[in-house]
Amino acid sequence: MAVGASSVTVPPGPGDSPGPGRERGGGEPHGSRTTVPWPAVLALLPLGLLAAASYLGRYVRPSADEWCFLPVVRDEGISGLIGKFYFTDNGRVGNGLLVGLYAKFPVAGHQWYAAVSGVLMLGLLWALTAHLLRRAGQSVPRGVPLLVASLITAVFLFATPNTYKTFYWPAASVSHTLAPVLACAAALPLLRARGRRGRITALAVVLTAGVFMGTLSEEASVVALVVLSGVVLLAPLFLTARVRTFARVWSLAGMAGVALGTLLLVTSPGSRNRRERYGAETASMLSPDTLLASLRRYVRILETVLTTWQYAGALAAGVLLGLLATRAAPTPGRGVLLPCRPLLLTGLVALAFLVSGYLCTVITYPVFGPRVVTAARTWNDYLLLYVLLLVAAGAFLGRALRVRGVRTGAVTGLAAAVCAVTVLGLAAPLYELGHDMRVRAQKWDRQDRWLRERAAEGAKVLPYKPVSVSGMLEPFSANGTRIWPAQCVADYYRVDKVTRGTRLP
Repeated sequence: MAVGASSVTVPPGPGDSPGPGRERGGGEPHGSRTTVPWPAVLALLPLGLLAAASYLGRYVRPSADEWCFLPVVRDEGISGLIGKFYFTDNGRVGNGLLVGLYAKFPVAGHQWYAAVSGVLMLGLLWALTAHLLRRAGQSVPRGVPLLVASLITAVFLFATPNTYKTFYWPAASVSHTLAPVLACAAALPLLRARGRRGRITALAVVLTAGVFMGTLSEEASVVALVVLSGVVLLAPLFLTARVRTFARVWSLAGMAGVALGTLLLVTSPGSRNRRERYGAETASMLSPDTLLASLRRYVRILETVLTTWQYAGALAAGVLLGLLATRAAPTPGRGVLLPCRPLLLTGLVALAFLVSGYLCTVITYPVFGPRVVTAARTWNDYLLLYVLLLVAAGAFLGRALRVRGVRTGAVTGLAAAVCAVTVLGLAAPLYELGHDMRVRAQKWDRQDRWLRERAAEGAKVLPYKPVSVSGMLEPFSANGTRIWPAQCVADYYRVDKVTRGTRLP
C-alpha cells in the first residue's frame, strides 16, 4: 500500500497468533483492512492553527531592520539590496535576495509573508515526511504525513518564546526559520533519486543549496555541516550498504556547497565591515572564557526548550506515525534506514542537535553577548532538528509498541489527545499576540498616513512615536535613548529627519 492510501493494516492483539494473513515476527496483518479516516480529521487542528496564524499576518507592519531595507529596494530594486548586503552590511547575498522579494511589495509584502512562508514550510515538510516513509519502506493511512508535517510546522513556529520574531518578522524568519526548512528540502531530490540522472540531479541540487545556504544563514550552515559530516563519518551505523556510498558523496557535495557559500560570504566587503564592528568580540570567540560563557548560555537555552511542554506534540505525532505505519511491499531502491537500530539513530540525531546548538550559540555570542539567551529567533536554526528528533523518537516508540503486540488503542487515543491539547496550548498565546498585532497595526497605519500627508506638503522634519510589538526595535525606544533606525524611517518617508514624538497623530 502506498503512502497516502485510505486504509491501514490493523495490528493483532497480544493474544493473536500469526496466521496465513499475518507476518511472523512483525505482528502486522495483511488480510484484513479497516478504513481509518481520523488522522486526516485530526490534522485539521494544526492546519486550522496555521491558517489562523497566517490570517493574522495581515496585521504585520515594517519595523527594526526593515525600515532600512524598504527605501533601498524602492530606490534601487532587489539588486540594490543584494549589493548593499554584499558590499556594506554583512555579505549575505542569499539573505538579501529573499529579503528583497518581500520588500519589493512594502507593506503588502510584510502582510503576505507569514501566509506564503507558512504554506511553503508546510508543503516542504509534508513532502519530506512522505518521501522518508517511502524510502523507509513504510505505508501509512491517508492523512498521517499531513498530520505529522502540520504538527511539526505548528510546534516549530509557535512553541518558541517569541512567535512574532520567529514567524511574523520577515527579516528574522528568512535567516533563522525558513533557512533550516530549505536546508531539509534539499534532501528531497536525494529521496526521489532513481537511476543515474536522478543521482546527478540530487548532487547538483544539494551543491547549489549549500552555496545558497552559506550566503543565507551562518547558523543554518553550521547545523547542515554537523548533520552532513555525521552522515559521512557514521553512515555504516544507520544506512544500508546499497545507499551508503552515494549518501556520503551527496553529503560531501552539500558540505562543499556550504563551504563555497561561506567563503563567498566571509571574503565580501560587507562581512569585513561587520567584523570591524564586532572585531574585539569576534577575535575572542574561540577563547576559553568565551567558549565557557557560550556553554553556560546554551545550557540556559536548553532549560527553556526542554521545559516547554508544547514540544510534546511532536513526540505524540511521532508515536501516532509509529503505531499506524506498516511495512510496504518491497520496491527496488527503497529501504534506507536500518530498522534494527532505532536507539542508535535517535542518539546520533540527539548528539547532532546538542553539538550544532552549542556551535550556533558560540558564533552568535559575539554579537548578542549574554542576550543570546533571550534572542530566541537565533535558536530556530537548530530547534527544527530538535522537533524532528522528537518525531523520530516517537515513531520508534510507537513502532516498538506495535511490533511487540501491545494493545495500542489506548496509546493511540492518548497520543491523539496530546496532539490536540498541544494545538490548544499554542492557540491561546497566538490569540493574545494577534490582539497586540492588531492594535499596533491600527496605530502604525494612522501615523503612516499622517507622516505621508505632511511629507507631501513639504515638511522635512517630522515627529515619530515608536510603535512596537513583541519587543521589536523602533526608533527612539528605551525612553528615547536608542535612536536607530530613525534615519531609515526618515528615508522611508522621504524627509530629512524624524524626531521623537510623544503622542500619536
